Amino acid sequence: MALEIERKFLVTSEGFKSEALKSTRIRQGYLSSQPGRTVRVRIKGEKGFLTVKGESNESGTTRFEWEKEILVEEANELLKLCEPGLIDKARFEVISGNHIIEVDEFYGENMGLVIAEIELSIENEIITKPSWLGIEVTGDTKYYNSALTMTPYSKW
Repeated sequence: MALEIERKFLVTSEGFKSEALKSTRIRQGYLSSQPGRTVRVRIKGEKGFLTVKGESNESGTTRFEWEKEILVEEANELLKLCEPGLIDKARFEVISGNHIIEVDEFYGENMGLVIAEIELSIENEIITKPSWLGIEVTGDTKYYNSALTMTPYSKW
């Protein structure tokens, strides 16, 4: 169990792709998308995960997160039980200063949306912002993956 502290930004160009250390395909769905207790099932590459997240604090940067690796076969079965609207995306990992920026390029009904997340050790930590990092959307719930399953980017 841990607190997740992160900031989210829109991405303004594909410049991150040439800087990426690696990319991984991710498929995920939500068994519960309640704001105070989201329960996510994810297949990341060849691994499965079950994640529970609590409600975000007022600034939207911090919330409780618990994650457990599960068999990919179990994750595939759980995805069949998820609420409508699965997420399909590629995650690119880019080093910037002392941080790894995770850039998610969405597919399907969220095609065209690209969001970067930076995990922090404290809320007011200084970050190095690459030129392709755009406006900050931390705390804007419409950019939460759980919200994108209900109201995809293509329907905004």
